[in-house]
Amino acid sequence: MPKLVVLGSSNAIPDESHENTHMALVGDGKFLLIDCPGNPVVRLRKAGLDLDQLSDIILTHFHPDHVSGIGLLLMDLWLLGRKRPLRISGLDDTLNKFEQLMGLFGWGDWPGFFPIQLNHLPLEEKAFVLEDTEWRIYSSPVFHFIPNIGLRIESTLSGNVLAYSSDTEPCPQVVRLAHRADILIHESAGATHGHSDSSQAAEIAQEAGIGRLYLIHYPTGGFADATILTRTSEHFDGPVALAEDFMEIQF
Repeated sequence: MPKLVVLGSSNAIPDESHENTHMALVGDGKFLLIDCPGNPVVRLRKAGLDLDQLSDIILTHFHPDHVSGIGLLLMDLWLLGRKRPLRISGLDDTLNKFEQLMGLFGWGDWPGFFPIQLNHLPLEEKAFVLEDTEWRIYSSPVFHFIPNIGLRIESTLSGNVLAYSSDTEPCPQVVRLAHRADILIHESAGATHGHSDSSQAAEIAQEAGIGRLYLIHYPTGGFADATILTRTSEHFDGPVALAEDFMEIQF
């Protein structure tokens, strides 16, 4: 049965216990990455994931706290001897900037570098991303500083659904993306331009009729808010929890 491993749960300023927000969707003999900050090889190994089983990377948007580790990951996989292709999905804006970044790293001159397959996603709601024997994934644009997508992951085994808001202001696209999902993982960086606070995340969850809410991309370290769950529960009737680093969410 698929599970989601939280590799990082912090907003843009991480601390010793919370890496920047990113996740791994893990199935039978494979996994994919949702965003790629930090030092990915170290993080994935600490989570007990086999690098040889990485099949895909989905980049939600091109902000450093979501993509800073992508060049290092690709270089490390190449140095470790990877040969099979790796698919990277994202919006045109994201993938074009990704190619510019990798061009600065000179990846075209890395001898024997494995093939990269770029999957350009349309800027439309419920756009098909990918499918295999265990899941089907769709994306929708959300409201952020730059083009960005949230995700809807449907288990083809159980029929259960997990939705992820990514970085966003409250918006109807997330409500529709998460409609009747069993789990919603929603950012809670704060009620500022391009972001949501926990109360707004709760209101989105309530309107979407989801089963369980996990807050992610929240302030950590010296900026942590001890009342975040209490305030969330005032606006959402279902169970609420903080997504913590290395937490495993079954769905």
